[in-house]
Amino acid sequence: MVDSVAWFSLLIIPMFVLVVLVIATAKRLPTFDLFVEGSKEGLTISLQLLPYLVGMYVSISIFRQSGALEAFVEWLTPFFVMINVPSDVIPLALLRPISGTAALALTTDLLKTMGPDSVVGRLVSTMQGSTDTTFYILTVYFGSVGIKKFGDALKVGLLADLIGIITAIIVVKFFFGI
Repeated sequence: MVDSVAWFSLLIIPMFVLVVLVIATAKRLPTFDLFVEGSKEGLTISLQLLPYLVGMYVSISIFRQSGALEAFVEWLTPFFVMINVPSDVIPLALLRPISGTAALALTTDLLKTMGPDSVVGRLVSTMQGSTDTTFYILTVYFGSVGIKKFGDALKVGLLADLIGIITAIIVVKFFFGI
């Protein structure tokens, strides 16, 4: 089974490219010209998104380096202790909506330190899959089309992240006990 999945994974992208080329050739489309045109559009969009992404990454860095993350963790620890949830997961709950890379690095570190079958390991894995990088999504998608006011989308996205975190805690408590 694993060998067939690995084999399929190796072939899926080349097969997709081949199918696209065959269809484009059958329709007599200028394949290379369309590729170059799409590349130009992709580069233009990337350049338009760059200021938004730089702003987001600078903000994340300031948030982490200023001690604000640690202050939030300290503030939330009594609540997490009260509901019998390890305080090790608080930084992930705070970082996940902001930065997928930082959240993944933290998850990896916690899995190495605590182990994947520990309560913390199961909880951070479930939280990682139950939430999304709301700020990154808003920055990229809204920035690419020039929308500057996204207050309601931000509220809904953060609410969805909160629901994901709460659900992850409930599911891990139910299935694995904390």
